[in-house]
Formats: sequence, structure tokens, C-alpha cells
Amino acid sequence: MAGRAAFSVSSSPSLCIPYSTTSLSLSFSNRSALSVRISPRTNKFPGVCCSLSANDIKAGTNIEVDGAPWRVLEFLHVKPGKGAAFVRTKIRNYVNGSTVERTFRAGISVEEANVFKETKQFTYKDGSQFVFMDLSTYEETRLNESDMGDKTRWLKEGMECSLLYWKDKVIDFDLPNTVALKVVDVDPGLRGDTAQGGSKPATVETGAVVTVPLFVNIGEEILVDTRTGMYMNRA
Repeated sequence: MAGRAAFSVSSSPSLCIPYSTTSLSLSFSNRSALSVRISPRTNKFPGVCCSLSANDIKAGTNIEVDGAPWRVLEFLHVKPGKGAAFVRTKIRNYVNGSTVERTFRAGISVEEANVFKETKQFTYKDGSQFVFMDLSTYEETRLNESDMGDKTRWLKEGMECSLLYWKDKVIDFDLPNTVALKVVDVDPGLRGDTAQGGSKPATVETGAVVTVPLFVNIGEEILVDTRTGMYMNRA
């Protein structure tokens, strides 16, 4: 639900609006109140950027570096005996997936990347595109297969995923940590084996191959950890 909030505008260089806020009123001392509509995806006034101090960087923080969005994976605040303090980080690029180490001088301003998630349902594949739908608005979002990486091996119709947005563009998507998939094929020589020890390769309905216990048979549903690709249990 849209919320309304009053802000007293001063000479402060930046102003960040909570994501849930989509409408607000600005009061000026010499002017009447002005109502401003904010897009939920940009979450900002036009031309206004949110920034944070390098001292506030921690794991999970989203920052913008060299014009790209990055997620902080690791950080370490260092205060040497001589010289200025600094923050050593390991960051991952949301767009291309690369991971680098980056050092920031303590106290400097770092632009915060406005990355956020929206839940969408994968509905079908259209050629080389995967189509996701917002179940509340029925708006479709199409992602190219070449941009989705190997996560598609766990993706099946009807699955709800989290699409990550930055500057109104989808830059990544997250699968549920655990998915239930039907086994459609196993090694013919091991099919139907009920032994408790050992393992065998099994092909699931999405085409991915998972190493499963010998007692798993065709037609059964198994739980798979999408982060590791490992068998967890029968569904």
C-alpha cells in the first residue's frame, strides 16, 4: 500500500526514501506542499543518489563501483599503526559475476547501488527467452537464455523466483534454495536397485543430472539444493 510521509527539505546533499514509500509530500517554508510520485523500482528522486560512508560497508551491502552494481561478500576494517585507516573488501559484480578485491579509504563516500528483488513466477520458455510473470499485475519479464547461466538447469514452469533489479533492469535472479524435481532417467544397469549404499547419476525433468542414492528410481521426486546441485532427500 502506498504511504505518505512529510519531509522537511534542507541543504543535505542526499535523501534516501524507504522502498515501501511510493508517494510523499515535501513541505517548503516559502512554498505550498508539493506531492511527488516515486517509482518503486528507482526509489529515488531524479538525479539524487544515496551514498554511505566506507566505514559502514559490511557483508551484503550493495555498492556502485565504476558504473556497475556490486555486492560486498567480505570486508575487513584495517587501522594500521601509520597511515590512514581503510576497508578491504571482496565484492561480486551482479552483472557479469566476477569477483575482485577492492580497498576503500575509511571515511570516503561510496554510492549505494539500489538493488532490490521482486518475486516472479516462471511461466514458460519462448525460444531462447525465459518468461516470468508478476502474479499481481500479470506483467511479463523476458530474460535471454545467454544471460541466465547454469541456474536454468533447476528451473521448471510454475516456480517462483526472485528477480534482481538495478536501474530498472534485471541483472540477476535467485532460485528457491530447494526444489522438487522428478527423476526421468537413471543408469539402466542400476535401475530399481534398493541397496542403501552407493550412488548413481539420475536425469531430472529439467535435464540436469544429479548424483542420487542407488534406491532412487524413475518417476520419483527428489529434493535438490540449487546452490550446490546436490541431492538432499526424496520429496
